[in-house]
Amino acid sequence: MSATVNMGIPGAASTVVDRVAGKRVLLAEPRGYCAGVDRAVETVERALEKHGAPVYVRHEIVHNRYVVETLAKAGAVFVEKTDEVPEGALVVFSAHGVAPTVHVEAAERNLRTIDATCPLVTKVHNEAKRFARDDYDILLVGHEGHEEVVGTAGEAPDHVQVVDNPDAVDKVTVRDPNKVIWLSQTTLSVDETMETVRRLREKFPTLQDPPSDDICYATQNRQVAVKAMAPECDLVIVVGSTNSSNSVRLVEVALGAGAAASHLVDYAEDIDPTWLDGVTTVGVTSGASVPEVLVRGVLDRLAEYGFGTVQPVTTANETLVFALPREIRAARH
Repeated sequence: MSATVNMGIPGAASTVVDRVAGKRVLLAEPRGYCAGVDRAVETVERALEKHGAPVYVRHEIVHNRYVVETLAKAGAVFVEKTDEVPEGALVVFSAHGVAPTVHVEAAERNLRTIDATCPLVTKVHNEAKRFARDDYDILLVGHEGHEEVVGTAGEAPDHVQVVDNPDAVDKVTVRDPNKVIWLSQTTLSVDETMETVRRLREKFPTLQDPPSDDICYATQNRQVAVKAMAPECDLVIVVGSTNSSNSVRLVEVALGAGAAASHLVDYAEDIDPTWLDGVTTVGVTSGASVPEVLVRGVLDRLAEYGFGTVQPVTTANETLVFALPREIRAARH
């Protein structure tokens, strides 16, 4: 394993030390699994232990190739639609959440269900239901077609409009400008979301904010860590899959915060050696659905190219843990 030394970066909770000579890696902390992802992955693992294969999973349990492939080898069967699950079988709903219609479809097929929706996504679902009951127009800042957005919008389809980016604000219309609230997909770029909200508020001055922050703590923490180290980096490598919204955002955040270059990789083997030409400082982080084994692989690969010193950049400590769904708690050791 590479040598590790402490260092100081503006905004990071570390002791300031002299910059290490030669090639180095700045390793973002926190990174990787958040509480919701950890809960969702363990839900499928425990369901397989308790019930045996196959356990069906609607959509990818989390957006990471390695995780999905590993669970598939253990007996999980990933499907896109509920009607792909045999009648009476066991199905797990992914961390991204599903619309109420999916629960109805599952009941009609007599499916046994375990809901692994992240509790922070469930919170946004409940906000959508609450404000729909009060007859608000709900402006959902998020990416059209993303599973989480589809699930949240499905809670109140007659009240929700998806606002994909700041430029989409121009097309938004509401019934009553005095009864408008915005909600958010949990895995967005904080900066871009706030720009979209700023534009919305220009158009609707009485726009209400969510009762509490919708962008998840882990998404924000990973972005803050990247912002802290990016100005020091010639290159930032983000470990994560291309369909992971929060991982893609980390690349954008790194570039916006001053990194000379940034790339998204699933595995260490995806690193192009030409990226390292003339580079002395590489930042490494990972999306909230990425297991640490993949980050360790990247660090080992970088060490082969002379990046043997790893300096942590710590901006937060995460201790949150979510309880497993009640259907499988008894199976936990």
